[in-house]
Amino acid sequence: MPAARESLLDAAYTALAHRPWSTVRMVDVAAVAGVSRQTLYNEFGSKEGLARALVRREADGYLAGVERALAAHADARERLVATAEWTTSAARGNALVRAMLTGCWSERLPSPTLSAVPSSSAVPAQRRADGPLPSPADFVALVRDRAVAALSGPGAMWGEVGELAGACELVVRLSLSCVAAPPGEGGVTELVRGALPRQWR
Repeated sequence: MPAARESLLDAAYTALAHRPWSTVRMVDVAAVAGVSRQTLYNEFGSKEGLARALVRREADGYLAGVERALAAHADARERLVATAEWTTSAARGNALVRAMLTGCWSERLPSPTLSAVPSSSAVPAQRRADGPLPSPADFVALVRDRAVAALSGPGAMWGEVGELAGACELVVRLSLSCVAAPPGEGGVTELVRGALPRQWR
């Protein structure tokens, strides 16, 4: 029942925007989604299961945005700039993404353990949510590796994949620093352009 699952996750996300996770009630989430409380429990098992699924969905949404940013330009530098801009805007607009990228979980947010939890769910999406959740270091590696895959190939402007991986990781870490301490004029765009190897400018 994918439509009900998405409706429930949307309802949980909306509830979280208005009050701390500790005060979000399962019965209210189910009512807003237009399904029974039993359907909610059948889908997620518990409030912790709902939290894990919500965090997993927001993580997947962030990474899908990374893929779009990497595909948005032909120029390697502009692809990395777009990725950095997406990272900072996604974190600015979504408290769960910000927490996942920085590891700073406020008391208002659910803070599921990053390690896998035992799952007896018959729902494949929930079994996936019950698996390990990415840490900030995992996100750095995931984005770096996706950028390397998108930018490597014939006609590349770097000597070795290691050089490319280093530049991609630098961009990710710069964008995360801009999440924690927003830059002044020029923003993340100018920071990234200035930090890339000279031949990319």
